[in-house]
Amino acid sequence: MSTQPTQAAQPTQAVPAAPSDAPDQQRRPAHTPVLAAVLLAVFVVPMSISGTAVALPRIGAGTHADLAPLQWVVNAFNVAFACFTLVWGSIADVIGRARAFAAGVALYALGSLASAVAADVLWLDAARALTGIGGAAIFSCGAAILSTVFDGPARARAFALFGTVAGAGVALGPSLAGVLVQGLGWRWVFAVHAVALAFVLLALPAIARAVAATSAGSGGTGGGRIDVPGSALFVLAMVLLTTAIVQGSQWGWGSAGVLGLFAGAVAVLGVFAAVEHRSAHPMLDLGLLRDRRFLGLCLVPVAASFGFVTVLTYLPSYLTAVTGRGTGAAGLLMLLLTAPVLVLPMLAARLVAHGMRPLTLVLLSLACLVAGDLALTLLSPSATVLLLAAPMLITGAGMGLSAGLVDGQALELVDPAKAGMAAGFLNTLRLGSEAVAVAVYGSALATVLGTRVADGIGAHPGASRAGEVADRAAGGDLTGAAELSGATDHRAFTDFLAHAYDSAFHSVLWGLAAVGALLAVLIALLLRGSSARTTV
Repeated sequence: MSTQPTQAAQPTQAVPAAPSDAPDQQRRPAHTPVLAAVLLAVFVVPMSISGTAVALPRIGAGTHADLAPLQWVVNAFNVAFACFTLVWGSIADVIGRARAFAAGVALYALGSLASAVAADVLWLDAARALTGIGGAAIFSCGAAILSTVFDGPARARAFALFGTVAGAGVALGPSLAGVLVQGLGWRWVFAVHAVALAFVLLALPAIARAVAATSAGSGGTGGGRIDVPGSALFVLAMVLLTTAIVQGSQWGWGSAGVLGLFAGAVAVLGVFAAVEHRSAHPMLDLGLLRDRRFLGLCLVPVAASFGFVTVLTYLPSYLTAVTGRGTGAAGLLMLLLTAPVLVLPMLAARLVAHGMRPLTLVLLSLACLVAGDLALTLLSPSATVLLLAAPMLITGAGMGLSAGLVDGQALELVDPAKAGMAAGFLNTLRLGSEAVAVAVYGSALATVLGTRVADGIGAHPGASRAGEVADRAAGGDLTGAAELSGATDHRAFTDFLAHAYDSAFHSVLWGLAAVGALLAVLIALLLRGSSARTTV
């Protein structure tokens, strides 16, 4: 993502593609359908990730599903997405980004239709996995298409919109899914996705023409062949890793099954690295990882996963369980966290266009993530909306300032022929770190809460089963946890659990802030000394 100051200082730095020489004002109208189609597809994917969980109770009732297969309605999508994001990025560089994007949109639409008509939960799980594979192509290839078709200020705006729309999908997914489930039934949560992507399919010819007009007519095709051994090894490693993360809270993080899955993932990744090092056409060019600036930018979404995504996932439970707010009130308050993600990406693009260095905004976003998590430790059972507003807005700003900006900056640093691979790697880190961060947060909260419950349970007659009680309370169901405990005074025990949850929540927040601070320092060191020749 080029900036105005960089262009002024280096007037010959434009990407050597014919369309790049055209004035931005002339190029925008022709590429508006391309941008609109990519953004619509990008909106649907995170909306599915955050919104499907809302439909799970109705899906369980409608399909008579047990808990484990019901959870895989969400997990199958996430695992497939994480496994295939990098694979699609590499495939796009071989067969062409427009073709790979089209294949992803088609798979996503097909998987959504299959989900909408699923007769049982196992069928639904399989359909969701297919949808996840398509979603991986949409994110990897969509980012690569924007990097290929746009440049200069137009690219900055495109990636700002990319970040804004992705954030909107995450923020609005639960609300839209709730309306659909309430009014039309759970199947429409998936049917609407298929309808939306039907419009994207109509724009595919325009996308193909726009991409083909760049890179000397290559259409994003870098030649070579698809790295089948590398792809198979990477998918296997990601399946082992993501399954270990997903099952860790159920089997126990120290269980033989989980430890075996982690060990298997590490071993397969070692073999993958060896195969890629020897491959003439690797799925992942390990040379990318030797570029410290590219690696530093790819770690920014990891910091956002720990500093923002975990709060987005677990703060609603704190608001309902500890502060006593209803679900509707908690949902409205969460707008304080998500509103900056909808507004700040475009503001960041404007600031860059007016001369602010992107590196400054990246570092500011990291500072906001750390400061926001620290400020959230001020929350208490009696916290007012005014007290909640500042920490939530600051944390949201940490996500919003870097959303989209980081993608454009990272892809600007790589050879255009490897843009798909680079986008795939970036999004693999993004989704993988989200899964890790949420799982680690949940496990840490349950562990700390379990210690608090075990220490205080003796003061409540009849109370027992500390581990099960803590697990139930960690999900925000304090009343159910009190009933499960067998305590004779449910009211007093519920109050005790609220205080224990509040204490555990604050302890975990300090941990998140520490992780965010360490990542911020590491990223600053990796990006330090970027010269005037680069965009950061």
